[in-house]
Amino acid sequence: MPTMHELPPLNRPHSKTDIFVSFTLLALQGFGGVLAVVQREMVEKKRWMTNEQFVEDWAVAQIMPGPNVINLSLMIGGRYFGLPGAMAGMAGMLAAPMVVVLLVAVAFGGVSDQTWAQGALRGMGAVSAGLIAAVGLKLMSALRSNPMGMPVCVVLATASFVGVGLLRWPLAYVLLATGLVACSWAYLQLARQAAQASDTP
Repeated sequence: MPTMHELPPLNRPHSKTDIFVSFTLLALQGFGGVLAVVQREMVEKKRWMTNEQFVEDWAVAQIMPGPNVINLSLMIGGRYFGLPGAMAGMAGMLAAPMVVVLLVAVAFGGVSDQTWAQGALRGMGAVSAGLIAAVGLKLMSALRSNPMGMPVCVVLATASFVGVGLLRWPLAYVLLATGLVACSWAYLQLARQAAQASDTP
């Protein structure tokens, strides 16, 4: 009998249409920061993945070329329905938002020189930064089960922030350096865990 601490099993999308509609609604909610919406919808509401899986998939989506959330939609759709599912996820992320963006661009073109419009853009930038920071803090709990260990994860995250945010080093160089360290350390830790498991009778 399951204990009260056990989580219910993960759900899965019912069809490619479910993938398309879910990502369309997700994209239309993503004003000011899609990351916050993606995590809430995929992990907390739909339960298509755990926090740990989301962190791992988001990390892969970050280092792949192209928009992060588009990469994530391709990965999730492809995982359940192959190439058609990946295309459905990408179409959901792009179709309706593209129409909205075009309409907003046409409307904003007439008022872009106004002081209130420029102030609104600055305000939305601050809100976006706050949303991303909040989701980052929320996802930190998923690092407790990471094979590298929480202290190493925090050091690598801090090094990446300092390199990109403060020292203004090129992102590719910072990712290459910290990524090599992270992959090497994770490999060593996983190999050690495997050796310990094989020694256990």
